[in-house]
Amino acid sequence: MTLTLYNTLTRRQEPFTTVEPGKVKMYYCGVTVYDYCHLGHARACIIWDVVRRYLQFIGYEVRYIQNFTDIDDKILRRAREEQSTMEAVADRYIQAYFEDMGRLGIKEADEYPRATHTMNGIQRLIHELEHKGFAYPADGDVYYSVRHFGEYGKLSGRKLDDLQAGASDRVNVEDPEYQKKKDPFDFALWKAAKPGEPAWESPWGAGRPGWHIECSAMVRDRLGDTIDIHAGGADLIFPHHENEIAQSEAVTGKPLATYWLHNGMVKVDGEKMSKSLGNFITIRELLDRGVDPMAVRLFVLMAQYRKPIDFTDDAIAAATNGWHTLREGLLFGYQYGEKLGWPLDKVSNPILRPSGQIFDGQAELLGWPQDTPYDTRFDNITNLFCPSINKDFNFPGGLAVLFEMAKELRHEGNILTHEGRTEIPSDELLKTWQTLVTLADVLGLTAQPEAENPVNDGLSDGEIEDLIQKRQEARKAKNFSEGDRIRDELLAKGVTLIDSREGTRWHRN
Repeated sequence: MTLTLYNTLTRRQEPFTTVEPGKVKMYYCGVTVYDYCHLGHARACIIWDVVRRYLQFIGYEVRYIQNFTDIDDKILRRAREEQSTMEAVADRYIQAYFEDMGRLGIKEADEYPRATHTMNGIQRLIHELEHKGFAYPADGDVYYSVRHFGEYGKLSGRKLDDLQAGASDRVNVEDPEYQKKKDPFDFALWKAAKPGEPAWESPWGAGRPGWHIECSAMVRDRLGDTIDIHAGGADLIFPHHENEIAQSEAVTGKPLATYWLHNGMVKVDGEKMSKSLGNFITIRELLDRGVDPMAVRLFVLMAQYRKPIDFTDDAIAAATNGWHTLREGLLFGYQYGEKLGWPLDKVSNPILRPSGQIFDGQAELLGWPQDTPYDTRFDNITNLFCPSINKDFNFPGGLAVLFEMAKELRHEGNILTHEGRTEIPSDELLKTWQTLVTLADVLGLTAQPEAENPVNDGLSDGEIEDLIQKRQEARKAKNFSEGDRIRDELLAKGVTLIDSREGTRWHRN
């Protein structure tokens, strides 16, 4: 069954095809680093983490880029409040981001470009827009001329005339920025320097970039003119993503992205999450309360990714109970494998890898050659799991498959405990358990028995440092899969890595 995605740009589900066969270029609009990440960030990062995992699982080579906005009015405001600097604030919350996402089991992106590290690309893009007549300077600022881009509004469905009518009462004609613009809807590509704020030299004078141009430049610099998937929260559709399209496509004459995917927002007890309402919850606050990170992942994946999701005590309790069920299934082999006579290597390495004979239908589904070997018949993948998720990333449908297997294993475990036997043959239970562990891993849901996951698994500090060095060498060589493997190996052995501008730190869990 072909993977189909709901494309915000076309407002319909479409078969998934890539610019380059077998490869996916994917960009996610990341966080503005002025505070700790909250539940909304958790949902977005979990969704796009699982999308990437699934695309890799079905055979694609995925290049996944996530940016950091590290120059912004909110960051500058926080720096003033703390009598600090923009760089110090951004670095601190980037480090906090990696700590929080590490706890949630989010895999690292292949690269995390920062706006402040992309100034050449930003200025080059602005210059090209000016040269093509889409931008104009105004007293040190540079603005994008919205009406020059005839397709403006195609992503959000908004029309300038309607927006103008709705905005007539909100325009402050005394605003100096408004007076610089040729049209009220024009937006800043470059902002003239203000006293006491960081600034960069440019052909238009010292200043800093506007928010929208940063992502256009980072996408182009890291992934090229046209990418396969541009992802982000639904709140970014307008104006941020609309403006990205206007900027990028005006210069290149090519689509910025084939598919625009947007996750729904998070509410708390039915209301929009905000600090003023006192319902603002950070990821670390939630996890420090004792909520299992896997329950948070499950809470997010139990909802259709494009729809709003409501965080309540009952919802997280239900997700926690659901995780307990899945966890029992995931631990089945560790608990009962020896009693059932399973080979030790199957218990210690349950994830299934290509090595036997592939069966009918699997090759097309996973995008592999027909003669690709596979050692276990993934009946649940062919019949239920992949076909469910292939319908616009229907993760709830995929989870239903996992729950059925977990419940079956739990039932057999109870019989084995009380009667010393199972109703299902041992080799069939092994296949079910391996399939469950493999598919759960696709969703980032993992469990290890406490007795087999000591604090550091015997690794010395020197051994940890050696593995970190090998990971850095792999990443420099652009062998990102090997870098991810080493990070996951350390995490499985109780060591968490934290990447920052200054390098990689680690701590024992």
